[in-house]
Amino acid sequence: MSAAPIAVALVSGGLDSMVSAALAREAGFRLLALSVDYNQRHQVELAAARRIARALGAERHVVLPLDLSAFGGSALTADIDVPKGGVGADIPVTYVPARNTIFLSLALGWAEAAGARDLFIGVNALDYSGYPDCRPEFISAFEGLAEIATKAGVEGEPFKIHAPLQHMTKADIAAEAARLGLDAGMSWSCYDPAPGGLHCGLCDSCRLRSKGFEEAGLPDPTRYAVRP
Repeated sequence: MSAAPIAVALVSGGLDSMVSAALAREAGFRLLALSVDYNQRHQVELAAARRIARALGAERHVVLPLDLSAFGGSALTADIDVPKGGVGADIPVTYVPARNTIFLSLALGWAEAAGARDLFIGVNALDYSGYPDCRPEFISAFEGLAEIATKAGVEGEPFKIHAPLQHMTKADIAAEAARLGLDAGMSWSCYDPAPGGLHCGLCDSCRLRSKGFEEAGLPDPTRYAVRP
């Protein structure tokens, strides 16, 4: 009887990455969880990532330090205010330049070293803030890159980038968390944490999270400083 395959799951600490990693586990993968400490404003999400990795039974959880504040260019990595006026049509200043490209590259390196050929990432392109690296075109292009950029790929062992939430709304994702029996309260979404361990309630991420639970008809376990 062959051992279950391994997958590397990017686990940020947010609701989406938690559900994505849980779907990998449900599909029969053994989990390696990767989180990146990029000196983000919302460092509290890393504590959530640790909780989630433990709860999902990850065989190993790596929290990799990579200080993207050295580059700046985002409200999450520089002294720029996080927008609180509602989700707009343009790419917001909370976009971190090339973040998912960087994170998937790190996950790819670990996957190849560990003998894994499957990577899971919790991006979605419906209810989101308009980030370009959450779109299906990006995931497809990165998968093609992985095939030509790695020893495994050129030797005929291509990688699969799984984005199981790609076409889900936040309501779908909240419902999926409930179906999987996950404690959504373990996760953290807020970009600008309020004192006392509260979500601010006004940033894009808080608004989208609250909207998801409301539209799914599910209780929202999140503690907000201001109700979205």
